[in-house]
Amino acid sequence: MTHTIRTFVAVEMDPAIRRAAKGLIEKFREAGADVGWAATENMHLTLKFLGDVRDADVPRVCQAVREAVVGVAPFELEIRGAGAFPNLSRPRVIWLGAAEGDEAMVDLADRIEAVLESLGFAREARRFHAHLTLGRVRRGGPAISALARLVEEHAAAEIGRTPVEEVVVFSSQLKPAGAVYEALSRAELGGA
Repeated sequence: MTHTIRTFVAVEMDPAIRRAAKGLIEKFREAGADVGWAATENMHLTLKFLGDVRDADVPRVCQAVREAVVGVAPFELEIRGAGAFPNLSRPRVIWLGAAEGDEAMVDLADRIEAVLESLGFAREARRFHAHLTLGRVRRGGPAISALARLVEEHAAAEIGRTPVEEVVVFSSQLKPAGAVYEALSRAELGGA
């Protein structure tokens, strides 16, 4: 039997960003909507979700990610503005967006897409949109309108800046209390 590891590639957030995001989540909770809010210690910006990867293929994935970031200079990413996918009238995912540094994140995601596509991973159909997931709406109801209003009120919220100096390949184990992430590999930007 082949063993697999649920895997994704991401950028970790600065602790100050995580604290600010936690404060915003607390405000959004006041709406009373049925939302699964992200655990602050798990907050990251996903570049590519790979799903179940055969454990024998994980070293190749890690090496490909290291190769993808060679020559990419470290940069700062500004986290600013709350929003929702697909939109505020039907929110499914509540997020914080990226401002300055967003194009560098798009370039980084494109590089990772390209190297992982060469390993047989399907390319994403949609253009990469840098965002930090705060929560996933479980069920609609009257409180969704109140949540949408709160999110809209924070559409221009300045959260802070986070250095982007490495990309991490994570494993994700789904547990009853929430996902548990473990770094499988770290690839420093600009490395050789």
